Parts: sequence; C-alpha cells; structure tokens
Amino acid sequence: MRSQPRLHSTALISAALCLALPVLAQAASVDPRRAHGAAVVLDTHFDTPANFSRPGWSILNRHDTELDDSQVDLPRMIEGGVDGGFFVIFTPQGPRGPAGNAAARDHAVFRASEIREMVARHSEHFALALTADDASRILAEKKRFVFMSMENGSPVAGDLSLMKTFHDLGVRMIGPVHFRNSDLADSSTEAPVWGGLSPAGRSFVAEANRLGMVIDGSHASDQALDQLIALSEAPIILSHSGCKDIFDHPRNVDDARLKALAAKGGVIQINAFSAYMVPTPRIPEREAALAELAKSLGISGREMTPAQRRAFVEGRRPIDARWPVPRANMDDFMKHMLHALALVGPDHVGVSGDFDGGGGIEGLEDVTGFPEITRRLLAAGYGQADIDKIWGGNALRVLRAAEAVRDRLQTGKAD
Repeated sequence: MRSQPRLHSTALISAALCLALPVLAQAASVDPRRAHGAAVVLDTHFDTPANFSRPGWSILNRHDTELDDSQVDLPRMIEGGVDGGFFVIFTPQGPRGPAGNAAARDHAVFRASEIREMVARHSEHFALALTADDASRILAEKKRFVFMSMENGSPVAGDLSLMKTFHDLGVRMIGPVHFRNSDLADSSTEAPVWGGLSPAGRSFVAEANRLGMVIDGSHASDQALDQLIALSEAPIILSHSGCKDIFDHPRNVDDARLKALAAKGGVIQINAFSAYMVPTPRIPEREAALAELAKSLGISGREMTPAQRRAFVEGRRPIDARWPVPRANMDDFMKHMLHALALVGPDHVGVSGDFDGGGGIEGLEDVTGFPEITRRLLAAGYGQADIDKIWGGNALRVLRAAEAVRDRLQTGKAD
C-alpha cells in the first residue's frame, strides 16, 4: 500500500517534467545578449553618487575597479546594457536626536544636489526620472534614466515635512534605517530600541504613501520590516537584500517575510554583497595592516586624492595575498536569486549589485557583469517575459503602484 503514493508522485513529477522541457528548451535557445538588450535593465541601488565629489572622477570616463574601486560609470553601463537605476543619497547614521538629524539633513541636501548637478552637466547622456513612465520616455531619447533614492531616513527623521522637500528634489524611494538604529526604525544589525518602527517611523510610512515614494525595507530589522509591510498601503521594496534561508545573516530576509512581502506586491532585489553570501571572518592582522597602510599614506577616513587611492589599492595587494578574505561568486549569487524566484516567483524578484557601496563578487565586479545574470536565468529556464520583470519591470511596477496610492490618497477616492 505504501508504494502507491510513491508511484503517484513519480507520475506527477514525470508529467511536470514533460510540460517543463519545451519551456526550458525555448528559454535555452534565446540569445542572452539579445534577451538582455530587450529588457529595461535597472539597478535599484547605486551608491555611485559618493564618487561624484572625488577629485578627477567623472561618470563619463571608464574607470577600473582594480585601480579606484568604482563600479559604475557611463562606458561600463553601456557595456553592461544598463539603462539606468536609483542613485542613492546615502547618509551614515550619526547620533540620534536633533543635532544628528540636522547634520544628516544638510548632508543629504548636498548629495541630492550633486546627483541633480551630474544629470544637468551630462544631459546629453542622462535624464532625471520622476515617474515610472519616465524610464521609457528617457530611453526613447537614447539616454540613461536617473531615479533618486534615500538610504537611511535620518535626514528627515527630525521633521517629516522634509520628506516633501526631498520628494520635490526628485527622491522616489526612501528607507528608514541603515546599519545603526535611527529615530525612525530599528536596524537589522543593531540591538533594537523601538521594537520595529518608532512612532515617527509609523508616520513616515503614511507620509511616504501620501507622496508616492516607494518604501525601502533593506537594512530594517525583522520587526520593522513586518510593520512596514503591514502599514504601507503600497507595495514595498528591498532594494538590495538576500535570502536568509540561503545564508543566515541579519541583513538577509527569511522565507516567511519574503512571502509576506510578495503577498502585498513587493519585490526583493537580490544584491551582490559578499559578506551576506559567504562567511567573512574578521582578521585582526589584516585590519591592522590596512590601518597602517592608510596612516603611511596620510589617509584619514574615506576621502582620498587620486594618487592616495591608487597607492592604497596597490599597497593592499600584498595584504590581500597574505590574509585573504573569502569572497562570494556568481554561483553564490544565483543561489539567492533562484531561491527567491522559486519561493515568490518572477513577479517579485529583481537585481542590485550594491555597487560603489561595498557590493561586488567574483564574476560580478561591476555593472559589466550584468549580462551573465541574464545568461544564467535563461539557462535556468526563465524566458524573456521573466527577464523583463526581473531586470526592471518589477521595480517600475512597484513605483507605479506607489504613484497610484498617492493619487488615491490625494483625491480621497477609494480603489
């Protein structure tokens, strides 16, 4: 009697394979470059604006990650088939409270101005996007689209009316928190103080909905993410995150929460951050050697002249060779990608390299590696319609949904 269910299960699996084989064969026959070129390729988290004020650095020039650590510029976007993305206003979390929030506000206004200035200076190549529909319009003009996002809500935490100020500057995606707790929410990488969102954080959700800003749950604690999903009237996004069931790291998200995210129309953008994919132990000797190298070159903090940066990169090579750090590769990345796709489907998964903010793995060092993701997706049986959703369609759908919620709230009309 026990053999009958197994026979029945085998028959079902065989039937499913018979149905799947033509789809797999069709996907495998698609030319990866053509499939990649047909999609709107959008990365939801470029930390590249941090490079805009670097002496001698221009987004129009082709840079080398090996020489200056940068990963996104126009020539490499063209090579990688990248049509645009969300350029990040990142603000490190300082002391909570009025003084810290005021300093964060000033920093963010400056960074937003830098992004707008870059677009204005290179308007023959880039254009600022303010709506989901702007992406296709800008592409028709043979330009790359630039959305703006805010990582860490500290710049608006002291006065939520500033959310409208940043919206007016062009910000269309906003997250409440980064590596440390903010006045809006608990971080995934610090002991909680709010039990998720603070009272101001709950108001932050309502204001983001009212303005039509996509809420970004990356870096939020599990409890904060639960509350963002529950409170937001629009789908939310994880602009650069991974799957906890593949690698257990606080920055990654478990299956139950990914299902809850998807159930409300949200999307996880799988990121290429090595420490969230493979064990990365601290090596005190390596850290001491890097500190001594920086001191010998007169480097303080992250600011470096071009000569200092080149010397630091060169001086780091023997340190890397002596104390190597385990590094994720494309196989590790695809484990997260394929797990998410199997769990929540291609309507709820996207891509972010987390470039210029610590991302980058073997085989995906910069944006020129993006076509390889498309090749692997096709090899796994995903077709052009799936590719279109994963590369840009899903993120744009979420933005469009946020715009629809804004319109409903502002007109007072029910769905």
